[in-house]
Amino acid sequence: MTLIEKPSQLPQAIGQALHAAFPDLKVGSHQDFQEGGANTGVQVTVEGNGPGIRSPEGRKAHALALSLKAMVAPGALPFDACDLASQLMDLVLDNRWGLPQAQCDLPTNIVAAPSSRTGAATDYDTWAVSFTQTLYIGPVLLNDPTGQPLFARTWEVTNINDPDQYKPLAE
Repeated sequence: MTLIEKPSQLPQAIGQALHAAFPDLKVGSHQDFQEGGANTGVQVTVEGNGPGIRSPEGRKAHALALSLKAMVAPGALPFDACDLASQLMDLVLDNRWGLPQAQCDLPTNIVAAPSSRTGAATDYDTWAVSFTQTLYIGPVLLNDPTGQPLFARTWEVTNINDPDQYKPLAE
């Protein structure tokens, strides 16, 4: 398993997992679905990136809001996109996408709903599976180079992100 160094590794890992799970389906980012026409596939989108609670090891948390837009070509059966969204939800549930458990939480707030490709009208040929997944990036802050456990109380330091302000645990 590769260590996570940047948030963009999550949508890339999701794309690889989707390719493996649905080999006959087009999977990509918004750029892959811009050329117009009827595209059947899954568009992986990062909707937002906010701070989260640090990991137990002290890594910074990035709470990524993601969506998997399940699109079927016009003229498909009435609920094909809904069925594809249900399959995507099953895949999202309990999936870390091959990323390290210490750096990638399980998805939360999973929901699927009809969406729109462009414009404001709801299009039942397009469904979005939205969820939040937290990544923990950066160095482990709880141990100094000698392996001594360290801690800091937020009200006693000026910068909780400064490892020099952490002190050893009392014996």
